[in-house]
Amino acid sequence: MPKPEIYITFRLTQPEKDLLREYCEQTGRNQTDVLRELIRGLKRRIKRTNEEV
Repeated sequence: MPKPEIYITFRLTQPEKDLLREYCEQTGRNQTDVLRELIRGLKRRIKRTNEEV
């Protein structure tokens, strides 16, 4: 996998941060991997939305 070149910083509420931390602990994955997977999932959602139009 190519090395990422872009860094994004964003704010979370404490409950959102806690939820992310808990999910990472349960799955044994780090936050970066989890957030990347969620972002990649957007591609499928966009494709599905375009097909419905």
